[in-house]
Amino acid sequence: MLEPLREVLSTYRIVLASASPRRKEILENIRLPIEILPSDVEENLDKEAYKNRPQEYAMKTADIKADNVFGILKLQPNSEKLIVIGSDTVVAFEGKIYGKPKSEQHAFDTLSKLSGQSHEVYSGVKIIQSNGNDTNSVSFYEKTEVHFSPLSPETIKAYIATQEPMDKAGGYGIQAIGGTLVRGISGDYFNVMGFPLHSFCQHMVKLLQQGQQKS
Repeated sequence: MLEPLREVLSTYRIVLASASPRRKEILENIRLPIEILPSDVEENLDKEAYKNRPQEYAMKTADIKADNVFGILKLQPNSEKLIVIGSDTVVAFEGKIYGKPKSEQHAFDTLSKLSGQSHEVYSGVKIIQSNGNDTNSVSFYEKTEVHFSPLSPETIKAYIATQEPMDKAGGYGIQAIGGTLVRGISGDYFNVMGFPLHSFCQHMVKLLQQGQQKS
């Protein structure tokens, strides 16, 4: 989808405001020449305040990340033409947000709740595009439904023993061992990995085309 705009993209400094190796991998796989500069703002939004509104939590956190990194980079040289990408992914079940497990027991409790059930994965994204004095931005979210098979306590404990769940929202990673727990999905697979690739490309195309029309 971005192929016709490669020449335009090559004129921008493109920065991912995240240390997530999954997001880095997804964007590098589509040959996007990204730099990594994680936001240094503490992510301390109250998850309980966003009950039944997990998409708003993900979008607000993505906004915070992107705005923080954009503010830092605008003070640096070589940032006249700049694209900053902020993103956040959460797992939600029955309206409650489940982030990264704080302990192995927390991971066990989370996976036990998701066992045999369907839950949602929400990713919020903010893209900021700056071309000299002209700055545009877009914020959006993507939702994917994930259907888990019933999991025995032994299966959950064995999975936690791999340590894979400990840095994943909802306590699992679909792109690795955690994929064996998933019966199916409805929506964007990459969104469950941590970045809604198709929606991102659609919004990038619109931003770049708008920038071309103004120039």
